[in-house]
Amino acid sequence: MKRIQLGNTVFEGENDAYLIEADRTTLVDTAVSIPAVRADLREGLSGHGVDFADVDAIVLTHWHPDHAGLAGEIQAEGGASVYVHEADAPLVDGRERPLAADPAVRREMFDRWGMPAEARERLTDFFERAGTDIYGREADVTPIGDGETIDLGGVTLETVHLPGHTAGLCAFAFDPRTVPGHAPVRGSGEGGTAGASARDDRPPAEAFTGDALLPRYTPNVGGADVRVETPLAAYADSLVRIVERDWDAAHPGHRERIDEPSRRAAEILDHHRDRTRRVIGVLESGPATAWEVSAALFGDLEGIHTLHGPGEAFAHLDHLERAGVLERDGTAYRLVDPDPSVDALFPSVALDATGRDL
Repeated sequence: MKRIQLGNTVFEGENDAYLIEADRTTLVDTAVSIPAVRADLREGLSGHGVDFADVDAIVLTHWHPDHAGLAGEIQAEGGASVYVHEADAPLVDGRERPLAADPAVRREMFDRWGMPAEARERLTDFFERAGTDIYGREADVTPIGDGETIDLGGVTLETVHLPGHTAGLCAFAFDPRTVPGHAPVRGSGEGGTAGASARDDRPPAEAFTGDALLPRYTPNVGGADVRVETPLAAYADSLVRIVERDWDAAHPGHRERIDEPSRRAAEILDHHRDRTRRVIGVLESGPATAWEVSAALFGDLEGIHTLHGPGEAFAHLDHLERAGVLERDGTAYRLVDPDPSVDALFPSVALDATGRDL
């Protein structure tokens, strides 16, 4: 397995695509469809003697263009099969348009979030500059569901649905001992390496996690895919599922490998508890819109973050409203329970001293 790191100035940057040279030459995620990144991916693959036309299978963690944008183009060159969760499939095969790219949907979102005119114009300009080409060529896809497996010939990927960041985001779990050219983070039997513990009699297991789990920042919920109902609750449940799967390593969609994914998932759950407390603190001064809460949490925002900031604030406000902590009047939210048990609003997890699920 080879990680190919790709530049990306449109979104978060430092995308990862993973090349698996099994019986079926496979890419896990591609990249955004812009010339510089396309060239990066071609160069990265050619360093391993692989061209777009040689790819037999493309496995997409989710529909976002910085992960799926080149899938259709690569498929067109060599006929690769493209796998993506059924909830995200329509956004990859072209049956649906990304809602945040639809002006009418954007207006409805901006109204709901209380976004001022200047910020609306700034975000609209961002989408217009990025254009529609970033979404890439439409692909013929094979929809997959939770628990289904993808046979790459000697390597099997198990689909693990982890919604929140998008409706169809998935991790793909695998036995690292079966992957050519990949050194497992934890070996089996003698010679085991990182993460060794008394529980290492279980088979090694790793996963490609896309944007469900990232090493240096937290995946956006609420703005990244406005189709997701109860986005914060959905993502919290996905984090619990990651803890319970207890993988030895996670290979994320951005930046470096995560060697303690259960611990990292628990940290992100704690982060959202803390952020919820901060949201409550903002509302202690009086009613506020999602945009006003976003400004208090994140300050001034640019680019895609102008969407992600109020979307994340909305996800927390919606979570609190559904729990009866807040009431909404138009676009503003006000506290009705000034001292809720925030811990009770999220699922709990327990880890041992090594960061493993108990």
